[in-house]
Amino acid sequence: MSDLFDPVGIGRMQPPNRLFMAPMTRSRSRGGIPGDLVAEYYAQRASAGLIITEGIQPSVRGQGYTDTPGLHSAEQTEAWKRVTDAVHERGGRVFAQIMHAGRVGHPVLYPDGGLPVGPSAVRSGASLFDGERKLPHPVPREMTASDIAEALDDFASAARNALTAGFDGVEVHGANGYLIQQFLADGSNRRTDDYGGSAENRARFAVEAVEAVADTVGADRTGLRVSPGTAFNGISESDPLEQYLALLDGLRHRSRDLAYLHLTESGSAEYTQRLRKEWAGAFVLNTASGTDLGPATAALAEERADAVAVATAWIANPDLPARIRAGGPFNAPDRATYYGGGHRGYTDYPYLGD
Repeated sequence: MSDLFDPVGIGRMQPPNRLFMAPMTRSRSRGGIPGDLVAEYYAQRASAGLIITEGIQPSVRGQGYTDTPGLHSAEQTEAWKRVTDAVHERGGRVFAQIMHAGRVGHPVLYPDGGLPVGPSAVRSGASLFDGERKLPHPVPREMTASDIAEALDDFASAARNALTAGFDGVEVHGANGYLIQQFLADGSNRRTDDYGGSAENRARFAVEAVEAVADTVGADRTGLRVSPGTAFNGISESDPLEQYLALLDGLRHRSRDLAYLHLTESGSAEYTQRLRKEWAGAFVLNTASGTDLGPATAALAEERADAVAVATAWIANPDLPARIRAGGPFNAPDRATYYGGGHRGYTDYPYLGD
């Protein structure tokens, strides 16, 4: 039986606790460049066993929201060095989450005004909020074979930039309705080539994206996040268990070498139990809600996970482990400041004892 404050082996690292900071989009990187405010935000939360950053686009076309950071230019890579240095100076560990939004994008985000891309020409049904109004996602352009090869190269290139920027590793974002899950889901993937049709073929892009990153930074520096059964961003999966068992089968030769599998429990708990059983490596579970860490501690105690990732509790509580040890109190997050803006609701939450 494990406790939140037991060390855990994650790839080549040995985080001192099992309470990870889950990735959260905060939209405070103007022009895709993380600044000093972003560095301070992550450094404040360095007591996490592992910080997993917000989604970072690996290419211009991979962006899905306003003011989200990238890792596809020299300027962006250099800017991230300030972030990783700040986290490491306070004793923390941080993985870059690489996220290609796929069809969850909009022409207003791209300099050429072009369409977002996806495995098939199927609209998400969701919208982009640009700070003033909601802009419905258009029907994406179906990716060609060369588009797919380019996207895989973008994942590898962004992972290479992540190491240059000083990150301890990379999480491949295969969850929440973004490009990789769009390939996995039969509701958004209507292809009839090697990347569509069967569950095995729909898993091909995810497997190749993980392989591309692992071959670039090392398998023990590579994690994968999935969310079987989610409906987020218009995702529809007719048989999530079959699909994700096919994905794990495609990664079976890597399962003991990869840093971790990170599962967001958005569907049936049966998916969690079965995938945990099938995965030979470290298993991270994102299950807690707010500052109620009961589900997280239970997951560790019942050995349903090796570590837990929580999200909103970290927003308002930069010293979350200390507050848990003290039994609280916990700051309440201000939802109005989740996305965009400046330091308010971002780096101004008090520490215990302030």
